[in-house]
Amino acid sequence: MEKIVEIDGKDVRFRATAAVPRLYRIKFGRDIIQDLAVLKKSYQKVSESNGTEFTAFDLTVFENCAYIMAKHGDPDGVPSDIVEWMDEFQTFSIYAVLPEILELWGLNEQVMVESKKKLGQVSGS
Repeated sequence: MEKIVEIDGKDVRFRATAAVPRLYRIKFGRDIIQDLAVLKKSYQKVSESNGTEFTAFDLTVFENCAYIMAKHGDPDGVPSDIVEWMDEFQTFSIYAVLPEILELWGLNEQVMVESKKKLGQVSGS
């Protein structure tokens, strides 16, 4: 699944496939599925209350997820260093970009679940 999101006037192609968890684990040594689950809860909490803000951990996870999905979407156009990539933008709003990433990841998860169901039907499970 791919999605183009405008960040600071620049179109950024994000890509979410089954390879993303592995790429994230190799680059950051963490589990993207668990990290996105925590980030989604934080986003819901921030959206529902006026006083709640994202933690430093939330921001780091967000930046890491955005970077991996952007690098996967444009391997040659996105630098190998996350700081170098983020330095391309004057602003990088978690409030604008995170919903797009969560939506893209959700669509990717739906596709993977459907595939598993079809595989079970083919294998007779």
